[in-house]
Amino acid sequence: MPIYKRFIQHVILNYVIGSFTAVLLVGAIFVFSKLNVAQYELLGLVKIIVISSAIMIGCEVMAFQMHLRPVRRFFYGKSTTFKDAEAVYVRIHHLPNLSVLRIIGPHLLGFSIPAAGLALWMIHTGQLTFPFYYVVIACIGACLVASMHALVEFFLTMRAIRPLLEELREQTHQHYGLNLSLRGRVLLSLRHKFQLSATLIGAFPLFLFCLATQIRLERSNATHSSSYWLWAGTILIFGVAFAYLGGRLLTREIEQPIHHLLEKMNEVKEGRLNSNASDLYSDEFAELVEGFNMMIEGLKEREEKNGQLLESYFVTLAAALDARDAYTAGHSLRVAEYSVLIGRKGGLNETDLDLLRKTALLHDIGKIGVPDAVLLKDGKLTDEEFDQIKMHPVMGESILRRVEPAYAMAPYLPGVRSHHERYDGKGYPDQLSGEDIPLFGRIIAVADAFDAMTSDRPYRKGMKEEKAVMILEEGKGTQWDPYFAELFVQEWHRNKGIIS
Repeated sequence: MPIYKRFIQHVILNYVIGSFTAVLLVGAIFVFSKLNVAQYELLGLVKIIVISSAIMIGCEVMAFQMHLRPVRRFFYGKSTTFKDAEAVYVRIHHLPNLSVLRIIGPHLLGFSIPAAGLALWMIHTGQLTFPFYYVVIACIGACLVASMHALVEFFLTMRAIRPLLEELREQTHQHYGLNLSLRGRVLLSLRHKFQLSATLIGAFPLFLFCLATQIRLERSNATHSSSYWLWAGTILIFGVAFAYLGGRLLTREIEQPIHHLLEKMNEVKEGRLNSNASDLYSDEFAELVEGFNMMIEGLKEREEKNGQLLESYFVTLAAALDARDAYTAGHSLRVAEYSVLIGRKGGLNETDLDLLRKTALLHDIGKIGVPDAVLLKDGKLTDEEFDQIKMHPVMGESILRRVEPAYAMAPYLPGVRSHHERYDGKGYPDQLSGEDIPLFGRIIAVADAFDAMTSDRPYRKGMKEEKAVMILEEGKGTQWDPYFAELFVQEWHRNKGIIS
């Protein structure tokens, strides 16, 4: 794969640049510019560096191949399932972290230990005339150089993996129609990234300078050298502490707005669009907050328009249904009004009242499937015709199930299907009883019955409200839920027959 080959080239180039800068350049300055070495000692040092570097590079090549093996297998077509793609996606994200291990491990185990062993052997055999503790200083310096090299390699690898991740996501989407994502999983927190980077950047030059100065003083003036580390140690402690504190303050300054925005994003995810992010920042986060708040305003506007469209949709459907029969015009709107009245008196919140109203508007939608000859018949229905009428709750549920998205219609289905169930279990279509009947079905049943009794029909005139209320009272606990029927009756008496 061309993209994979380019990635390998970038990683190798990054490693060469980092190695040359951290190991050869810094190491050469540290060793050769501060030590006055004889010709034979210089040759010995070169041997140590060459042998140890060869071991180090061998270890790094092995680690590099091991870290990239799953990625290479995938891009060369040896892993073909979506699960393989997910595993490779995570592995690529881990490569910056693995690059740190790939640098630190071989530097310490493959370079420092062999170099220290060879140096001690050469000092012991007289090939080098350095004090033994110089080897300790050199090992500390190697650790510092390795840490800085690892830091540079980490950030270069972070940049190098992005084209590879984009290619992997595109391939996976083409082959499986699915999108790869970490789904919010944090593989390395900002706190650790900034804290370690800032501390290392601040401490590295101090340690390197102190070690190099120690060697210089040792060569020039042993008296000053003996008290040097008391002064240097104090400087190091304050310098490292300042670097750590600076990294901590920087991390907090970045984490705070990020956490604030994440909190607001979670609120948006839960459907709460009324809390904008606080504009408390004067850096680039101010632009991010402004963009976030503009997005929220756009979502609010779209939500409002969608709500208006949905409301219009429900009302239009109800009106279209009622228009089939001039005698029942406005029935669905009145049932919705009565249902909301009952629900409000029953303590339903505004969200549930809105769902109840829309359910009531659609409660008879299944009558669209009933033939006009049956639905608009002037006289008494036959048993067969009444059976057709009794199917309208089921047909209504079936119609709404076909509306997409399905989750948007789901809250309305139980009430539409169950609004003709009776509290005593003798209703239809499922002969449910008591509180087994869905809540909206029990409420709409009361409202529907009242409007049906008080509305005119071709074969009869609507009864007076007083008589309809009396029938509701008599049917409490048998035909209708006693609690909701009683709420409606009480409200009717309280308003002297005016339901609004």
